Amino acid sequence: MPEEGWYSDPYRVHEQRWFSDGTPTILVRDQGTTSKDPPPDGPYLEQPRLIESPPDHLRRTDDDAGASVDPVDAAWTYFTLGSGGI
Repeated sequence: MPEEGWYSDPYRVHEQRWFSDGTPTILVRDQGTTSKDPPPDGPYLEQPRLIESPPDHLRRTDDDAGASVDPVDAAWTYFTLGSGGI
């Protein structure tokens, strides 16, 4: 399974895009600011590169293989913990 985390935006619309289970999500980040923008329809313009992984306590394990993880919740938790909370 591809690692969850922030990757370069393969569509070149934003600086980074959150990937979950190898799939681009609506979460994007530009100049450190997180927002939402659905991935465009169409092929990637470049292969995504891993920029930043979630901390260990937010990573999925093989035990979680059947579990449903909301990528928005995971990214928001990571974002708020990483910035010292809100």
